[in-house]
Amino acid sequence: MNIVVTGGAGFIGSHFIKHILRKYSGYKILNIDKLTYAGNPENLEEAEDNPDYTFVKEDICSKRIIEKVVEGYDVIVNFAAESHVDRSIEEPEVFLKTDVMGTFNLLEICRTAGFKKYIQISTDETYGSAGGGETFSEESPLNPSNPYSASKAAADLLVLSYSKTYKLPVNIARSTNNYGPNQYPEKFIPLFVTNAIEDKPLPLYGDGKNVRDWLFVEDNCRGIDVILHKGIDGEIYNIAGENERENIFIAKKIIECLDKSEQLIKPVKDRPGHDRRYSISCGKIKGLGWKPEVSLEDGLRLTVDWYKTHPQWWKKIKSGEFLEYYKKHYK
Repeated sequence: MNIVVTGGAGFIGSHFIKHILRKYSGYKILNIDKLTYAGNPENLEEAEDNPDYTFVKEDICSKRIIEKVVEGYDVIVNFAAESHVDRSIEEPEVFLKTDVMGTFNLLEICRTAGFKKYIQISTDETYGSAGGGETFSEESPLNPSNPYSASKAAADLLVLSYSKTYKLPVNIARSTNNYGPNQYPEKFIPLFVTNAIEDKPLPLYGDGKNVRDWLFVEDNCRGIDVILHKGIDGEIYNIAGENERENIFIAKKIIECLDKSEQLIKPVKDRPGHDRRYSISCGKIKGLGWKPEVSLEDGLRLTVDWYKTHPQWWKKIKSGEFLEYYKKHYK
């Protein structure tokens, strides 16, 4: 199988590439990444010398260039996206361009070139906030609350339209909140872990009782792998960690793992449109033989230990040194 992975230098995409290269002999991987602030080639150092791995720095919005570089490949797994809610509130246009128009370009390429499969990496946030006791299935209506989740919902609908209109073989994977090594430190868990390591405040939105379902990144990659090989064309698959916890609980667990004081937790003003709870069912993908394997306790410990032992990775990101280096070396 020859797979194009877009956004493969990011957090989940890089873990997926490493998962595929470890598991399958002879699979070719082409990683196309624009290398925005969250794309980091260091996430894929172990793949750089693998003859089955190729990297191309490019924007998925550059359709004519992408058409040429993907020749000879037959699957696209699209991780490329702007994905931080806070940034979407400040700069929504960027999210619409990448998440919607970028997806459109990839779908058109798949359609005209006769690709065998297109997988859209989406999010549980497209369903919006779940009420008490409510759990969303793949058939639940979309109800996004912010420009990020709205852009992902729009892209999902576009993907489904290509399935219905052009009979393009597509799947959509909607996962819950991922966490693990190499996650960009603006996200909740790595921000709190790295701040706590440095004895800096942990900025907790509102009352800290917003609920998220936490999925270890390698479990998500195994789920996408299952969809790639067993997914029924045109179907959506939820991938859930089945670890719903309040944000304050996660903050305290991080503090506990690092043997720090809970006084580091500092409540801050809540962000606009902050969904109270996310909850999705994943019975459909379990029917394909997948289930989450890493417990929240084990996953958090692995994650905290990784950030403790890799300060050189995240400190230069938080200091701004990372951006300056890659502006010079990856033009």
